[in-house]
Amino acid sequence: MSADKCTGVTDSPAARLQTLFEGHRLTPTQRRIAHSMVRRAADVPFLSSVELAELAGVSQPSVTRFAVALGFDGYPALRRHLRDVAPAEPAPDTTAYNEYQQAVEAEIENLRHLAEVLADPGPVARAGRLLAASRPLPVLGLRAAASQAYGFAYFAAKVHPDVRLLHEAGSMLHDRIDAAVRAGATALLCFALPRHPREVVETLAYAKEAGLFVVTVADSAFAPVAKVSDLLLPAAVGTGLAFDTACAPMLLGRVLLEAMCDDLPEAQARLEEFDAKAATRGLFVE
Repeated sequence: MSADKCTGVTDSPAARLQTLFEGHRLTPTQRRIAHSMVRRAADVPFLSSVELAELAGVSQPSVTRFAVALGFDGYPALRRHLRDVAPAEPAPDTTAYNEYQQAVEAEIENLRHLAEVLADPGPVARAGRLLAASRPLPVLGLRAAASQAYGFAYFAAKVHPDVRLLHEAGSMLHDRIDAAVRAGATALLCFALPRHPREVVETLAYAKEAGLFVVTVADSAFAPVAKVSDLLLPAAVGTGLAFDTACAPMLLGRVLLEAMCDDLPEAQARLEEFDAKAATRGLFVE
């Protein structure tokens, strides 16, 4: 079963591209091209096949094959189609910025895209209900995504009675999923970021076989984890620096926490109890 996708209801260039790609069986290289196009949706209608290939880090023939896979005669036909459905003007030129500023601008654009996706709150609200109802709630994130999982689990534990962080790879992962299922878990939340570890895909497949509903926050609706997720929520990462930046996935994690709190009647009482205990212990310096 393919994952449901949170794609938003706005008529943005990125949303129209997302719709264009859905329903096509794309190779990993083609998913990479699609992901790059969604991230630069306003610019893509004005790029040559060579420029798009450079943007996606693939060969020019791969771009041509991608266009054919979408049902077009070639890349020129795909670009003509994109110009028909995209804004008449390209995105503002940011080439005058230095590399650090460009990285920030790219993250701002990722956040704008996330805001467009969240115009339809339905998928996030559904995820919040599922996560709130799972007792315990396993939260998975390996390698680059470990910090995202840790941050979510840290705050979720303040309002959810049993959060189990799975952030260390190894053979114990399956054991811990089995233990969570035996204890009553019904859903698992996964943060999946590039580069996507094979172990994450294998672990999510195992979780689904064990009966868990898999909610995944990933960098793209075309990420490798999509095929082993029941509900995928995309939030792009920045790739302009030596190491990827993940402001949008982090923010989406906080939005998920908010949605989860809405379905935990005791959430506010738990937060107030924590604040009272923290004050008594002098936990914070404020």
